[in-house]
Amino acid sequence: MELTADAEGKRVVNQEGTKIGTVSAVEGSRAHVHPDPGVSDTIKSKLGWGDADEETYPVDEADIESVDDDEVRLKR
Repeated sequence: MELTADAEGKRVVNQEGTKIGTVSAVEGSRAHVHPDPGVSDTIKSKLGWGDADEETYPVDEADIESVDDDEVRLKR
């Protein structure tokens, strides 16, 4: 699976299908995800995302299970 600019604007969901954010940009093999305001600190912690002050969080291609027409699904 290769991450492309087509992923920009798609919702990002975790392994359980919970929406955690939206892809704001793709640079190389990394997506930058803008988190949903309602994403809990527990989910952010599981994803390895630090402070809630960040505008976007990086997600590497290796952490992505799949990309379809509507969403990017993470492995964890």
